[in-house]
Amino acid sequence: MRRRDFVTLLCGTAAAAWPVAGSAQQSAKPVIGFLSISSPGPHAPLVAAFNRGLTEVGFIDGQNLAIEYRWAEGQFDRLPALAADLADRKVDVIAAVSGDVSIRAAMNANSEIPVIFITGSDPVANGLVASLARPGGKITGFSMISNDLMSKRFELLSELVPQIRVIGLLVNPNYHSATEGTMPLVQRAASAKGMQLHIVKASKEGDFEPAFSSLVKQKAGALVVGTDPFFTSRREQIVALASRYAVPAVYEWQEFAAVGGLISYGTSLTSLYREVGIYVGKVLKGTKPADLPIQQPTKFELVINLKTAKALGLTVPPSLLARANEVIE
Repeated sequence: MRRRDFVTLLCGTAAAAWPVAGSAQQSAKPVIGFLSISSPGPHAPLVAAFNRGLTEVGFIDGQNLAIEYRWAEGQFDRLPALAADLADRKVDVIAAVSGDVSIRAAMNANSEIPVIFITGSDPVANGLVASLARPGGKITGFSMISNDLMSKRFELLSELVPQIRVIGLLVNPNYHSATEGTMPLVQRAASAKGMQLHIVKASKEGDFEPAFSSLVKQKAGALVVGTDPFFTSRREQIVALASRYAVPAVYEWQEFAAVGGLISYGTSLTSLYREVGIYVGKVLKGTKPADLPIQQPTKFELVINLKTAKALGLTVPPSLLARANEVIE
């Protein structure tokens, strides 16, 4: 069984009996605002998981609940206007699932609307919440400490492709986590192994092809894909380019490996979105966000796509296979 363990204080389906609070008390059908950097198509499996979480606490979209989706289509600068539109529609809760930019957009739109978030950064250090155990205010959610795992991903890729001398790093220059966390971490890891680091950047769909072309010109033997919700929304395109250019790559989420990515190390986005749905449902039923602790993962999944490894001519070391939580063949 694949491990998706979180530090969590969930009350399960018993919460379905709680009374609905806030503006939802006066309405037979509360409304959720769903704010994402992605697009509907790539996000469909995650939306399904989000809805499963809602169902577990007694909410079904179209029956006793309505969901207003707002998609930024990969453009971070669209998030504030989309959040403002949700606030104008007086939604009961906003699920801000695209990191700090979406969280702050939702908070700035209307400080009275509860926000359930997903972020890859430390929400305490960033000033979003007072503490993990007691976040305070009207926001809470899930912190994936994504950048803290970047060194581990680098090590796993080095183990899989030990002969590399030049390694690439793909980052989004418009995502603050890239410059503040990802780039320094990978640069230190590369220097420690005597590798040259070649950084390529992408902030829109048309940037990916030139980025991979640059990797080949620089003779990069492998690629670390930075943590970024925009990259997650374009995972199929990134994985396809890695295959076309024959670049071994390591990714944050197992959803990349599921569509052909070589190797991933992190938690499960599908499981995470389900948990977000549960938290949103709890808030609709009267729980204060301040009383819901920020959750962080305690277990991480190593997923190896053996079919992709064979296509790249790589032999996966038995020691690496033994540590994998899932092997895709």
